[in-house]
Amino acid sequence: MKDPMRLIDRFCYKHPNFGIPHLMRYLTIANVVFWILGMANGVLLSYLSFDAALILRGQVWRLLTFMVYPPTSGLLAFLVFYFYYWMGSTLEQYWGTAQFNIYLLIGWALTVLYGFLVYFIGGLRIRIDAQYLYLSMFFSYAALFPDQTVLLFFFIPIKMKYMALIDALYFLAAVITNPFPVNLLPIVAVLNFFIFFSGTLLRLVPRKASQSRSTINFRKASREIKKEQRERLYHHKCAVCGRTDTDYPGLEFRYCSRCAGYHCFCIDHINNHIHFTE
Repeated sequence: MKDPMRLIDRFCYKHPNFGIPHLMRYLTIANVVFWILGMANGVLLSYLSFDAALILRGQVWRLLTFMVYPPTSGLLAFLVFYFYYWMGSTLEQYWGTAQFNIYLLIGWALTVLYGFLVYFIGGLRIRIDAQYLYLSMFFSYAALFPDQTVLLFFFIPIKMKYMALIDALYFLAAVITNPFPVNLLPIVAVLNFFIFFSGTLLRLVPRKASQSRSTINFRKASREIKKEQRERLYHHKCAVCGRTDTDYPGLEFRYCSRCAGYHCFCIDHINNHIHFTE
């Protein structure tokens, strides 16, 4: 099965201007505005959440406004807003505007699809906001920058990989404690993470024992890759995203000296990949 990131990368390469620049900034501002309005009039917030039945009755704005439903009514919301903005902006800088917009777009589409499926198949009305979708950014951020240290509550140093574990426990608790089908929302929210990092996660799956004990033949691996290059008319192919110098002529490629074997990576993944050990 092809890595879906190859399709996303190709789309972003062909459409570099796709998406809204600084999207997370606008979403955060909208969250703050509606938090303030909600403090003044709590009834207003009831018009923001996703509700399939009300959408079908004409309240179509709910298809979008659930993305700016404030996560909490307390002052803790501003800490959440800060993390939303910081993580979203960093991911956009790392991925680019197009790819980050696609990340949120996929999460939005999966959430909307789930809300309608629950209504049409089970006849159940559930009110949905984007809390879990935004929290799924923790997993993406931690996958890219696992050892980066942040200040939890602005004074507790903690690495992002441990923050992701705390986030995972929160998601697990929501799946266990919430009633069905609301308890499936956290799972739906992380599907876009699995789409974006499927290639990386597959590389974490252990190989067969017989394969792990085998010795790497560098010359044989080199010959096999060169044969594939001749057959597919390219010289370099990234071992993570699958992009080639034929599909992306301006992209730089490097070989990793820390990987076992003969593995090439694009400039985006040469310093951001799991090293081959066999």
